Amino acid sequence: MAASALAVVATVATAAALTLTGPSSSSEPEAISPAAATGEATPTTAPAPSASQSPTPSPSPSTSPSPSAPATSGDCGRPVGAGPVVKTTQVSLPAAVAGYGNEGDTDPLPMALAATPSGTSWLAWLGTNGTVHLGKLGCDDKLTGTPTSFTAVDLQDVQADANGGVLLVTRAGDCGDTPLCGGESSPCRTMVMIRFDASGQQVWERQVTNLSDTRAGYDDGARFIWWYQHHGRLASDGANVAAYFGTAITVKNGACVDIHEGDRMQVVNASGGLVTGHKDAFEVGCSHAWTSRIVYDPRAKKFVTVCATDNACRIAQPNPYRTIAAGTCDGTLFGGDLVLAKSTGYWTAWSQGNAVRLEHFTTGASDTTITTASTSQHPHLVSYGTGHMLLTWAAGSGMAAQAYDSASGRTAGAQFTIPAKDHNYQAFKGYADGSAAYPAAGSGNTTITIARVQPIG
Repeated sequence: MAASALAVVATVATAAALTLTGPSSSSEPEAISPAAATGEATPTTAPAPSASQSPTPSPSPSTSPSPSAPATSGDCGRPVGAGPVVKTTQVSLPAAVAGYGNEGDTDPLPMALAATPSGTSWLAWLGTNGTVHLGKLGCDDKLTGTPTSFTAVDLQDVQADANGGVLLVTRAGDCGDTPLCGGESSPCRTMVMIRFDASGQQVWERQVTNLSDTRAGYDDGARFIWWYQHHGRLASDGANVAAYFGTAITVKNGACVDIHEGDRMQVVNASGGLVTGHKDAFEVGCSHAWTSRIVYDPRAKKFVTVCATDNACRIAQPNPYRTIAAGTCDGTLFGGDLVLAKSTGYWTAWSQGNAVRLEHFTTGASDTTITTASTSQHPHLVSYGTGHMLLTWAAGSGMAAQAYDSASGRTAGAQFTIPAKDHNYQAFKGYADGSAAYPAAGSGNTTITIARVQPIG
């Protein structure tokens, strides 16, 4: 596919200088509606100190970084500022991208971004013709070369390394002819990893659900993608890639079958083979489950997973269940990403009733709760350099953001704005140079906005 001429517009906004502030499986029903599968929690863990609250939002100053601080970071030479600097780039696409739609938890994800070790990116977007497109972005966040395309129903995530990367997509599958015990039939699909090389060409593909020539979606024991929530994320340990996603679960009930919903984590090696018996993988973890989040911890040499679940209505670690934060099943329980803490453990963001909290945990129960100033049902969290993390959320027609110390959880600097349209289920990605970037809707269906928060010193 030939790439069209590219139109790129950059916008830069600078936030206030960063300074630390403050002290511091039970049986389930046959079907579940997306609204019912989402949970308040007054956590039973340690309360947040009031001084850790985020300051009142302030507009992003329009001044540029001081010319006396010309430091840069990484192979791309991105400028390092005293405070967050946001750069947005409008990228013209050679093929249309699917719109945001209703942004529900069963709706398709339009786009995903992956960071390479050198600071460039891979941009994946869901087309309007049964394909997922994949293009390479240079250091300037502009599309380079000719994008490739892959047959797919939905896009889930993309992950990159020095030699290419992996796409996670859903593809068509077969339901078979076993009758359902109730409800209406819906298309049965598979979840597939696609390994691509440095030019974006496919190297191998591997199904991480379990349909086959002898097992259809409505056969007992099937793990497949149905209308249920099935969004997924990828993580890599440097040799293997893990996929964590929502899955449908088929259980025989006499002469018919019931279709339940949970989550599943599978690990695939560099050759495209399933790593059978991997200590962190599981057939089903949380059920029912949504907002499946995963990160690889090189310090503990393990993949760490977190879900939101209506099993006791909580944010939890699966397989086995360990409660991180208690919630309620009022339709607003949402898990908003998972990152490594600076020294030990992890931070996860979550929301209930538009109140966003950060929880620090190591195994199970949170040991630190930070009540944030964000009023959002769908927060995002991403690692931001070696000592910070970035919490973002929808604010008007754009996004608001707040940096936190990833050791203490204290706020760092003031809130600032990101002039890009939020999506409930898309993710920021952190880069080795200390920046973080997000793919957002552009001005039309042939543009995507790349919003990059530059590194800080």
